[in-house]
Amino acid sequence: MAGAGGRTPLGFKRWLSSPVPAPRVCVVGSGPAGFYTAQHILKHHGGARVDIYEKLPVPFGLVRFGVAPDHPEVKNVINAFTQTARSERCAYYGNVTVGKDVTVAELRQAYHAVVLSYGAEDNRVLGIPGENLSGVYSARAFVGWYNGLPENRDLKPDLSCETALILGHGNVALDVARILLSPLHLLRKTDITDGSLAALACSKVKRVWLVGRRGPLQVAFTIKELREMINLPGARPVLNPADFTGLENAIKDAPRPRKRLTELMIKTALEKPGEKTMEVQAVAAQAAAPREWGLKFQRSPQEVLPTTDGRRARGVRMALTRLEGSGDSAKAVPTGDVEELECGLVLSSIGYRSRPLDPAVPFDTQRGVIPNSSGRVEGVPGLYCSGWVKRGPTGVIITTMNDSFDTAQSVLEDLQVGVLDVSASREGFGAVESILGSRGVRPVSFSDWEKIDAAEVARGKAAGKPREKIVDPQEMLQLIGR
Repeated sequence: MAGAGGRTPLGFKRWLSSPVPAPRVCVVGSGPAGFYTAQHILKHHGGARVDIYEKLPVPFGLVRFGVAPDHPEVKNVINAFTQTARSERCAYYGNVTVGKDVTVAELRQAYHAVVLSYGAEDNRVLGIPGENLSGVYSARAFVGWYNGLPENRDLKPDLSCETALILGHGNVALDVARILLSPLHLLRKTDITDGSLAALACSKVKRVWLVGRRGPLQVAFTIKELREMINLPGARPVLNPADFTGLENAIKDAPRPRKRLTELMIKTALEKPGEKTMEVQAVAAQAAAPREWGLKFQRSPQEVLPTTDGRRARGVRMALTRLEGSGDSAKAVPTGDVEELECGLVLSSIGYRSRPLDPAVPFDTQRGVIPNSSGRVEGVPGLYCSGWVKRGPTGVIITTMNDSFDTAQSVLEDLQVGVLDVSASREGFGAVESILGSRGVRPVSFSDWEKIDAAEVARGKAAGKPREKIVDPQEMLQLIGR
């Protein structure tokens, strides 16, 4: 398979016929970036061995902990990743935190090449007063909570208010809105965690506003997610027709995806209940829907407003903005006018952010990425990166796939031309195992994960769900006899 940018995989027959040691490659992170990088190297180099390290006991990163529970089809990539992990030239080591349990320098001693694919574990902050009040959460933490990410299992978001405000107009913002407003009978059939399902069953939230600094032509969500939201049973869309005035002309020459997305928003804004080309019953149901959601544009959060006791969020003060420029590059500039939106729940969905992993790895704190060229880390031969830590937290799984193939291709080229010296053998996990042992760390193997997986599926079956995720790492380790 050709890598991203049309780079053609190279032939490596000479490794099979000569006694040169097998290249040992280490990948840090077991999400899509890590697995696609490993998959490409294994496929196009018949001798390479790849070890994948993961800080959690369980693999698959954002496929497990980011993809919405009601999007099971997106999780099908796990089948391909499982095939990769079961390859005799691939090994998975979970429960190992690189940078703490083993350093990047130690990995570089043990492997010919080290690829950092650990993603974006943090979120961008709003940087406004009141951000730390009770009732304000990052969308990232909220998604982690309903998807069973161990670090977010005790979030306990307060869902006792009627109005929620989501700051951001991306797919994650729509995911969060959809989960907040979805009928319980739909969520019960998904792999949403037991604890979050119980909390959502008691939720009083019936209105969700999604607020963005720019206009309808700059939204980052895609048409599939918008359509799901519009068709959500028991919830009606509330879009202001005035927000879309004159946009039909503005999108005449826009790229097709942007054009179709904007047309759907305009159509939804202009439709009155009863005008829809739906069954009469469906129209009546939507008109009487107990829940509603809407998009608000050209508003930039200035402050989360506290309740009189100063502890909780009661609303957000917004600066109204006007746009300078057009298209994706348009900038939101405050007009001087402000408005207050009342809400008891504020979810900030303004983007994920990567963290530096280890002092030995260069890191651009402004952009939140490792400086690199085609995945080759600047100034550190033999060190590579792929996925969000390479290019920033944007795009979907297919974007990450192409990006990871591009990095894998750089590794393959450097093996071919001798930039990576494989004449000296490297011990790989053999060296790392003794380091981990000396520090009291016991890695989790892929077959260990398969035991955890089987237990989750069995528990789910009993509850009529695809799986019941185990959210406590200690429970996972007990299950595999630790």
